Amino acid sequence: MEIKILGTGCSKCEKLEKNVETALHEMNIEATVSKVEDLLELVSYGVMSTPGLVIDDEVKSVGRVLSVNEIKKLF
Repeated sequence: MEIKILGTGCSKCEKLEKNVETALHEMNIEATVSKVEDLLELVSYGVMSTPGLVIDDEVKSVGRVLSVNEIKKLF
């Protein structure tokens, strides 16, 4: 599984990344997590509001910090 956190490094983006890491750990799932901060790449996903969450190249969330439980449901 490949997960991307889309954002410019704001506190909401960091919180989303922590929640993703927690969800992966609690579910014992291995995944590659990366941050995308390049504005052109963000726009290529159609994301105009951060943070964004992309799982296996599919945008799952835009503009909000998902809880750990909400993230688990996406896996």
